[in-house]
Amino acid sequence: MAEPHWLPMALALLGTGALGGLLAGLLGVGGGIVIVPALDYVFGLLGVDAAARMHVAVATSLATIIPTAISSSRAHARRDAVDRELAAAWAVPIMLGAGLGALLAARARSSVLTAIFGVVAFAVAVKMMLPFGDWRLGARVPRGWRSALLPAAIGLVSSLMGIGGGTVSVPVMSLYGEPIHKAVGTAALFGLLISVPGTLGFLLAATHAGPPWGTVGLVNLPAVFLIAPMTMLLAPAGVRLAHALSRRTLSAVFGVFLGLVGARMLWRTWSDWNVP
Repeated sequence: MAEPHWLPMALALLGTGALGGLLAGLLGVGGGIVIVPALDYVFGLLGVDAAARMHVAVATSLATIIPTAISSSRAHARRDAVDRELAAAWAVPIMLGAGLGALLAARARSSVLTAIFGVVAFAVAVKMMLPFGDWRLGARVPRGWRSALLPAAIGLVSSLMGIGGGTVSVPVMSLYGEPIHKAVGTAALFGLLISVPGTLGFLLAATHAGPPWGTVGLVNLPAVFLIAPMTMLLAPAGVRLAHALSRRTLSAVFGVFLGLVGARMLWRTWSDWNVP
């Protein structure tokens, strides 16, 4: 990181980690939905090339989710809020999808990554904010190899976005009748299954031109070391808050926040496409 900016940038990353950890526990989203746009902004202030910074933001976010997911999923498990049967059924396809997503993200244009992030976040926000509580795609979340495409797609999209999977998997599970608190807890465990293979893929990826100092592959290690401890520290507090809120309140909080993040990323995509 450039010397004139290292202290305010370090403080910004610590704050990002704290907010990401709180939301990881509260919403089961792994914190990436906060960390990716924050890193994209911070790297921009540091003068990182626009063609590279979204890739590094996505990869670095995924790396920070590993310890966050461990902390958050353990806290949810202590409250019996993890569907262990579903997690076991989805483990292999979700990890394969995450590995493939990392490979594709490393080769995609920056504007493609921001577009995917913005569209998915905004679409999920609409679903979570509107009163679709009684709308169901099925009576039970699909399990087994014949339904492996669904968790594989969740892993793929989540890895492309640099998130732990909760942004996609919580709404999917709720559409199949999974109670929201159980969906959030299970999504926290999915974050670990997505972040490990995804991070390995990004560490082995070719480094883009002009990455920030301390980047290995596409993962910026200084940012990981600043963000990860804060996410681990704050994730249990988010879990306690999640279990103190009603189902509808939790869904509404999730939706409003995702709508704001999605709108910002779509604006970033529009700006990139209209640069002369």
